[in-house]
Amino acid sequence: MTANPATPLLDTVDTPADLRRLAPGELRQLADELRTEMISAVGQTGGHLGSGLGVVELTVALHYVFNTPDDRLVWDVGHQAYPHKILTGRRSRIRTLRQPGGLSGFTKRSESEYDPFGTAHSSTSISAALGFAVASKLSGKPGKGIAVIGDGAMSAGMAYEAMNNAKQAGNRLVVILNDNDMSIAPPVGGLSAYLARLVSSRPFLGLRDLARRVSRRLPEPLHRAAKRTDEFARGMAMGGTLFEELGFYYVGPVDGHNLDHLIPVLENVRDAAEGPCLIHVVTQKGKGYGPAEAAADKYHGVQKFDVITGEQVKASSGPPAYQNVFGETLAKLADSDPKICAITAAMPSGTGVDRFARAHPERTFDVGIAEQHAVTFAAGLAAEGMRPFCAIYSTFLQRAYDQVVHDVAIQNLPVRFAIDRAGLVGADGATHAGSFDVTYLASLPNMVVMAAADEAELVHMTYTAACHDSGPIAFRYPRGSGTGAALPEVPERLEIGKGRIVRQGSKVALLSLGTRLAEALKAADQLEAKGLSTTVADLRFAKPIDEELIRRLMATHEVVVTIEEGAIGGLGAHVLTMASDEGLTDAGLKIRTMRLPDLFQDHDSPDKQYDAAGLNAPHIVDTVLKALRHNSAGVSEARA
Repeated sequence: MTANPATPLLDTVDTPADLRRLAPGELRQLADELRTEMISAVGQTGGHLGSGLGVVELTVALHYVFNTPDDRLVWDVGHQAYPHKILTGRRSRIRTLRQPGGLSGFTKRSESEYDPFGTAHSSTSISAALGFAVASKLSGKPGKGIAVIGDGAMSAGMAYEAMNNAKQAGNRLVVILNDNDMSIAPPVGGLSAYLARLVSSRPFLGLRDLARRVSRRLPEPLHRAAKRTDEFARGMAMGGTLFEELGFYYVGPVDGHNLDHLIPVLENVRDAAEGPCLIHVVTQKGKGYGPAEAAADKYHGVQKFDVITGEQVKASSGPPAYQNVFGETLAKLADSDPKICAITAAMPSGTGVDRFARAHPERTFDVGIAEQHAVTFAAGLAAEGMRPFCAIYSTFLQRAYDQVVHDVAIQNLPVRFAIDRAGLVGADGATHAGSFDVTYLASLPNMVVMAAADEAELVHMTYTAACHDSGPIAFRYPRGSGTGAALPEVPERLEIGKGRIVRQGSKVALLSLGTRLAEALKAADQLEAKGLSTTVADLRFAKPIDEELIRRLMATHEVVVTIEEGAIGGLGAHVLTMASDEGLTDAGLKIRTMRLPDLFQDHDSPDKQYDAAGLNAPHIVDTVLKALRHNSAGVSEARA
């Protein structure tokens, strides 16, 4: 690590108002210093690196040209907004990124007036910016809505739904398409920059509007021909016909790292009287930092790293990550089962599907940021007899809930849902926490829901899902490394709806679902030390629950506590419903449910998040003692 870099010009800029007082010729130096500052900060904190480096010049240009915060600037996903945070009054806190009590790794409304909309999931920016633009128009305010969206985020249907509705905003809406993979247009140079400046200029727009008015007075065949000629010529030169058809005036491609090209185009668009405009900006992910340029995928999200060498701080070796256990297990199963397919929504390495893809590329499908399509695509595969595994983060599967209900569950199709990042996720905070999947899946008829207590259980559940052809089945597992459990040589097919006793006792029963099992066992040790004989059960299934096992434990124990890393409405609710329906509480049985609190938890270290959620061993013990009306020493309190 090195000392913070010298940034004399950046030191004079605290807000965009300061930036707009600079001379145009100073902006190149400012961008260079901004890039250096961001590299230094992320080197100390870790976080998203490559995407932010790619938009340094664009960030400077947008705040220089537009009147933020009155013009509402929305960054899609928000992980590329670190330079934006530095320029909007948060530089003094930039080295708290993703740290407990520090800045969020995404845009956040409560953090700054320059973050008008919180973003962390993909493809929401155009809809939000459209809302800002129309609100300004209706209220007579001068502000615009500006969305910065990456080419990957444009693979989601929501972006096009918003664009199809954008005419209502008039010239209040500006969309910046940040193309950092050359996926839409070839590299740009002086000619394309000249064309972009030309077609966004007032004289060109005026001539084009005049030509439109004249063509409307022509006989219909000539009017149609003139319109097609205009669209064809612009589409040939700049590739914007699709956006034109959606009602946008297309400008680009523009070199997103050349401020001399970028700023005049933005100024023209700012002052244009036309309707909504889309500017196609080509950038390079990781721009300006050699290690990130050389390996943009590896420097998308990074640990702390040495700024000079680019070497990331290596995590201590330990158990394999859950996602890799899943990917490797599925690949082995597919060696002998040609019907197994894997589907991911733009997260092959994040879900472990990349490991499956290396072994079975023809049966691997990365559908882009399109979770709704992924689920219904999987339903189609299942309807034709394939065995699709849809590997999606819990928080992203929320985006496809209607498809899970309508296209999978109602038709009872055997789609397998591998739900990664289930539970709390540390530094990624509330936007990425997998808090709700048990609740929203276990309420569905035909659905089977499992939760792995460790990596060995994940192997068994992956195999169980592969064998389950009678309807949809889901299994959830957390972010990060496993517990160190030995992986089985031969996976076991679990009996649907059956749990297991991990530890036998007689007075207290702890019913665990998923990875809180280790904490339940610790709690059992502490309860035994207080003279309270404790059973620990790993229920494995949130639906169907093991009614026989639960009924037996309720009949033989004084206190039953359910423990899960999920929101209200999950396992605890199902157990309470069963107990209520069968009158099991009539004999004085004490039932308590432990779950995630009814709030969105901010980013923090995992240990602190679990402590705040009340889901670690001391909280389990305290819950039992309160149920028994014992104090913390285990001594009975007088009854009221």
